[in-house]
Amino acid sequence: MRRAREEAQLTQVEVAIRLRKPQSYVSKSEAGERRVDVIELLEFLHVYGKNPAAFVRSLTHPKRSPR
Repeated sequence: MRRAREEAQLTQVEVAIRLRKPQSYVSKSEAGERRVDVIELLEFLHVYGKNPAAFVRSLTHPKRSPR
């Protein structure tokens, strides 16, 4: 998730503002300190401008970058 955020050229603070969550929510989500459910993942990907299917594919094929 951090790579997707960085590719979108967003800071954790900018993402938190867009999601209306604290910055710690973004940080803990990226660090794996909290589980992200499917709905939350879709919200993150929307903010990052990523296609959910491409993102999931990139998890199984790490050399590919999600669009």
